Amino acid sequence: MPGITLGDTVPNLEVETTHRNFKLHDYFADSWTVLFSHPGDFTPVCTTELGAMGKYAHEFEQRGVKLLGLSCDDIQSHKDWIPDIEAFTPGSKVTYPIIADPNKEIIPQLNMIDPIENGPSRALHIVGPDCKIKLSFLYPSTTGRNMDEVLRALDSLLMAAKHKNKIATPVNWKPDEPVVISPAVSDEEAKKLFPQGFKTAELPSKKGYLRVADVS
Repeated sequence: MPGITLGDTVPNLEVETTHRNFKLHDYFADSWTVLFSHPGDFTPVCTTELGAMGKYAHEFEQRGVKLLGLSCDDIQSHKDWIPDIEAFTPGSKVTYPIIADPNKEIIPQLNMIDPIENGPSRALHIVGPDCKIKLSFLYPSTTGRNMDEVLRALDSLLMAAKHKNKIATPVNWKPDEPVVISPAVSDEEAKKLFPQGFKTAELPSKKGYLRVADVS
């Protein structure tokens, strides 16, 4: 898929939002950000997703992570839509800004395009403090995103960053569970990084590449 992808810097676009106008890099500065897009206001799946983002807002705040929505309508439409979003998802408050993109000029620059429908998509980028994309999800129009998986993936990224990408998280990993040590880390370095010790899985190949450690 053409356009910006993992490891690329998000363009420093000036955007109009339901809160104020700002440049994206100013918003991303010094924190992680979940940037999520929607094809249009007053649509069913998008209404449920923005509501879930509002309901989970405290989870992101606890992690020091910002939220930033985008939908391909104007500011007034966004403001008119917000009461529906909050009404459908009890306990949800849309306190995060939503970018206006009525002319669909921003969404292709952020590579939030559905190649099947050849138009705006329901995509999600997790952006690091360096303004680079760390993870992306692209959903078809028929499938709503799973907020628990968004949080789990975010926790994985935060954990890896904390340990300078010397570790990775295995399948179905959740916080407080063991991680695996990167193959780029030698056993000697691993002993320094993990003084509490680590376990090397005994595998038929006899290769000691799968090393598991408890971290915090």
